[in-house]
Amino acid sequence: MAERVRAERNRTLTISEDEVPILERYISTASDIKTSFADDCVVNADLFDCLDTIPNGYFNLIIVDPPYNLDKDFHGNKFSSMNTQLYEDYLRSWFYKVCDKLASNGTLYMCGDWKCSSSMQRVIEERLTVINRITWQREKGRGAMSNWKNAMEDIWFAVKNPSNYYFNVDSVKMKRKVIAPYRVDGRPKDWQETEQGNFRITYPSNFWDDISIPFWSMPENTDHPTQKPEKLYAKLVLASSKPGDTVFDPFLGSGTAAVVARKLGRRFCGIEINHEYCLWAVKRLLNSKVDRSIQGYADGVFWERNSLSDQKTGKHVKPSTRIIVQPTLF
Repeated sequence: MAERVRAERNRTLTISEDEVPILERYISTASDIKTSFADDCVVNADLFDCLDTIPNGYFNLIIVDPPYNLDKDFHGNKFSSMNTQLYEDYLRSWFYKVCDKLASNGTLYMCGDWKCSSSMQRVIEERLTVINRITWQREKGRGAMSNWKNAMEDIWFAVKNPSNYYFNVDSVKMKRKVIAPYRVDGRPKDWQETEQGNFRITYPSNFWDDISIPFWSMPENTDHPTQKPEKLYAKLVLASSKPGDTVFDPFLGSGTAAVVARKLGRRFCGIEINHEYCLWAVKRLLNSKVDRSIQGYADGVFWERNSLSDQKTGKHVKPSTRIIVQPTLF
């Protein structure tokens, strides 16, 4: 694959030609998982060739980021927009079987944008119970001359059994700056006074304005056109799974769900049809053995965008630029 010429400070993940055969050793195929299905796998295959092989009721958490109803070129795999009915038929063609893979007390999150979000809700509710809709601020993209700039996306939060599902709100609390500190008898009320400033630990809402889209100076960045931030998925993984649980992403892309699951002590399985994206995912997983940090998440809480010092300075353990062969990936 041709290598781009990048600026010296650009930290976007790259893969050299001589790394490819090494990374490929860690990628499974549809035939591999038919022979022996196991956790912690990146599968380069068409989703439809894999679903019947994966055991039903296996995953505690499923994160789905399918193609939105837009014209999009995923490095040669093109998706074309269609009318609403056809798009919903497309969702149903795989969604029902994906739901079968969810444990009886499991949770599923599905990502979408304004155009396809209503279709997703309708299809999800045919098999699961929708608990909430998360809207997160996606501060990136082009302006529009005759419309509002598209700067929001949705994540549907759904469960198999609304009376029995796992949700750990304490693991996803936010640390926010206190603009107008209130005191009682001279003492801070519901906030902390520190050398770095005044902060309050708050419960999370279903609107998230603290997410940074991966860009060239972030080590998690790849050339994937719709890459989801690690911080975004970290909230889903921490809230809706326990350490040791298994996370499934049927549209793995550049590997964010697998990387976050691994960094947070969960197991994972991801399926991705694009071979190059699988290579990116594996290299990110290898780098996560050196650097388990998640930008914007520290000390057990999520920080507001640009409020954590490491976010401002970009302090991370530098990922390896070369791959070292290891007997096992994880």
